[in-house]
This record gives sequence, structure tokens and C-alpha cells, in this order.
Amino acid sequence: MKKGKIVLISVVVIVIVFVGFRIIISGSKEKSKPFETVKVEKKTIVEEAIAIGEITPKNDIEVKSKIPGIVKEKFVEIGDKVEKGDVIVKITPDPTPRELTEARRELEMKKAAFENAKKTYQRRQKLLEKNLISPESFEQAKLQYNQCEISYKLSKDRLSLIEKGNAGGEADKVESVVRAPISGTVLEKSVDIGDPVVPLTSYQPGTPLFTLANMENLIFKGTVDEIDVGKIDVGKKAEIQIGALPGKNIEGEVVRISPKARKENNATVFDIELKITDMRGVNLRAGYSANAKVIINKAENVLSVPERLITFKDDSTYVEVEDTATGKIHKQDIEVGLSDGINAEIKSGVKAGDFIVERPPKEIK
Repeated sequence: MKKGKIVLISVVVIVIVFVGFRIIISGSKEKSKPFETVKVEKKTIVEEAIAIGEITPKNDIEVKSKIPGIVKEKFVEIGDKVEKGDVIVKITPDPTPRELTEARRELEMKKAAFENAKKTYQRRQKLLEKNLISPESFEQAKLQYNQCEISYKLSKDRLSLIEKGNAGGEADKVESVVRAPISGTVLEKSVDIGDPVVPLTSYQPGTPLFTLANMENLIFKGTVDEIDVGKIDVGKKAEIQIGALPGKNIEGEVVRISPKARKENNATVFDIELKITDMRGVNLRAGYSANAKVIINKAENVLSVPERLITFKDDSTYVEVEDTATGKIHKQDIEVGLSDGINAEIKSGVKAGDFIVERPPKEIK
């Protein structure tokens, strides 16, 4: 009985040792396999061109004053929405003593000229009624009187603007205020109360006061490399990735490509503009950095393999395929379609489920 148990135990031990030995040998063979394989699968291949830029309003306007002076009141702040014609800042004149003196002296001279022309006009009117002068002489006096009256009023308005910041009556009132030229949102504020303001003229740019823009009309502005620009056309769709909002992408469409290149960081690039077609509920802000992936071509649900496994030699294109039944490797000619730089479409030569050989990189000695 004991002898039978010993035999049984011996048989079990031999079986365990044999199975363990086969497992070790099999594992050793697997480990010693000099390559790996990649399975041929169906994927969607998208050829894209990358544009780097930012989200910006289509039109932003820098508001400036045509009146010199000091900022007296501000009626808006950054982020406020304004309508066209709203008063956004009031400016108090800040004339030099010389300007003020000259304006007062000019008014006195215009007033004297006006009163003199008025007396002449009234005198000639009486003479005309008595037929002592010709109508032409009277008309000349009347013209002089009207011109002096206009000049006198202009001088009064000028002095009033310099001293008070407003002039004219209710019908033609002129005030030293700056109004919003468009409806939009205040993006930047460049002045505070008490700051001096230089007016916008034909020979000087003037002091920027505010920057306004319509935030409902945002676009993507960026650059694309010269290698890709030839593949892009107006109307191409794009996926826009916002740097500050990971995972929140919006849709766009190419509307403008610059016909002229320019240099940027020693690279040749072309300016590109995309309109935003679908914000997908994302709250955008002006100045967000963004990347636009312009879709050039797209192949859906096609056979693909990593492009690194494809060999291009002379006029042939092939991959190495492993026969899973025999373990043998053979070269297989293939026809390559679309590529996204990582994966390539295989139009013919292999089928789904085939195993493509991936050789280990050669060591540099």
C-alpha cells in the first residue's frame, strides 16, 4: 500500500516537473523572440494641418478723443457693455494760459468787428430806404454783417469750450465728451480720472482711452507653416483647441489665407483666419491662445498600421507579416493611402487581423 502511494507521488512530481519545464522553455522562447507584432485594425485616419494663434474679436476699436484736456468722469469700466452713442468719458478742457488769453482777445476783436459791421449795416439800410445808396452797396454791408456775426459766434463757442467744456444751445450743443463709436464690450481701459488727453489729429495719434469690441463676433487668427499652406483651402473645416480650456474644443471654418508669407522665428509662415461656426457652449474670451487643426482629408473605418512599420524602398512599399501558424515572416507588398503622420491607411495587401512585424531599433555602437 505504501509502495503504491510512493509510486503515485513520484508520478505526480514527474508530471509537475515536466509541465514546469515546458512552461519555462515556452516562456524562454517567447522572451527570446527577436521582434514584436502589431495587429492590423480599422481606424479613422485624418490628415491635418496645424495653425497656431489665438481667439480675437473680428473688429476691435481703440477709442480716442478729438478734444484735448483732462479726464473728468468715466462712465464705463472693463467688461461693461455699451451701445453705440453712449457717453463713455467726459473731458475737462485744460488750456494753457496763452491759449486762454488768445481765445479771450480773439473774442474781443470779433465782437468789435461784429458791432462795427452791425452799425454799418443799419446805417446803409436807412440810406437805402431814402434811395441815397445803391442796392449793391447795401448788399455788401449786409454780407459783411453776416460774416462778422458768424465769426463772433464761433469765437464765443471756442472760448466756452476752452473754459467750460461745452458750447452752443440745446439744438446744436457741443460737449467735450467721447461717445462709443460701436456697440460692444469694453476690453481695455487706458486712462483714469485726472489723466491728460492728447487729441487725435492728422499729425498725432492721440491718447487711447478705451478698446471696444463686439464679443459675439469672435474669430481665430493664427499662422500655418509653408509646408501645409498649399493643402488648405477656404471653406475647410477645423477643430479649434483652446489652451486654457483643456478638453473643450470648438468648430471653425477657414475664411482667409494670406497670399504672402512672412518670417516668424526663422520660419516661413502664412497668416490664416477662421470664423467660429460652433462654440459648443464654451465661454470664450479675447486673447485665448489656441491651436486649429484644419482637416485636409479624412478616411473613416479603414485598415491601418503604424507608418513606422512600412518600408519604402525604390519603387516598392511593403511590410513584414508574421504567419501565426508557422511563425514564419514574409514581405508583403501593400498600397498605402492616407496618412496622419503616425498611422497610415492600407488600401490593399493585408487584411484585418494580420500581424505586422516590428523590429527592435538597431543599437548604435
